[in-house]
Amino acid sequence: MRKLLLTIISFISVNAIAQTDASLFWRSDSLQVDVIDSQEAVQYKKVGHHGPAVENPYMAIRLYFNNSGAIDIYSKAKPGLELKKYLWYPSNTAIEEENAGCDEYRVGKTVGLGGISLWDGEKEIKLEATKGRKASVKAIKGGHQMTMLSRGVMFKGTPIDIEVTVTVDETRWAKVEARAIGRDDVQFLTGVNLHNGQTISASTTIFRHTLFAGGIHPADVVEHPLPIYSAMKAKKRYWKQRDITSDMLRLISKPTNYVKTYIATTCLREIENIKGQKEINENEALYIAENILGI
Repeated sequence: MRKLLLTIISFISVNAIAQTDASLFWRSDSLQVDVIDSQEAVQYKKVGHHGPAVENPYMAIRLYFNNSGAIDIYSKAKPGLELKKYLWYPSNTAIEEENAGCDEYRVGKTVGLGGISLWDGEKEIKLEATKGRKASVKAIKGGHQMTMLSRGVMFKGTPIDIEVTVTVDETRWAKVEARAIGRDDVQFLTGVNLHNGQTISASTTIFRHTLFAGGIHPADVVEHPLPIYSAMKAKKRYWKQRDITSDMLRLISKPTNYVKTYIATTCLREIENIKGQKEINENEALYIAENILGI
């Protein structure tokens, strides 16, 4: 085990220069902008890569510009910057010849990896923005950040504004924060989505919850999908309920105006690069993924 950990650390330290980036643009002109503020709350098909995106050396993350509240993941095969080079969609040639990453994480109808919905005590409430939605990206000290503000989300009969912020630095873990503006009795819902056949785990200590789901996502954009391993860490003080549904490892918060989690991921192609070999068996890949993510 010590040899494996040293190999992982060596791979990361040699290949990962401290680097992050962000991307936001209208598909109509492809010009990078800092802000898109729209009275039309669903601009999923008109905004580049369907919403604002950020990246660290190990993954790219996008927030969908629609009512889903979902976070989607772009899986990298090697550390580096790829977001503005491929705009989330590398060609097959780039994947095969340049070892580019891939878009194989399937969110489905869930919040994906660490996305945000609300909970009214009985059911999930999506972030349906009745007064428009604002996306923004910016560079910050040590990294990049994206924010999505959903205005006029109906919660228990009252419209409120919900702000979701994702922050990345050069480390693997990204921070996800959600705020209810002007109200302190909101319950948030988040988690890690799961699919049939995946290996899952959910544990709770006195201080935090840890969620993990690893395996193949159903093929909807590729012919031969690869295993993806994703995890979440969340301080227990924010979240009062942890459960498993048919498609989510789910957390529900206490009534509050703010929550925070951390998300990370790796995939089989990155593990193959770390090991320097192909055709790693499922159990070994799972073991290495758990070590990478510290699960």
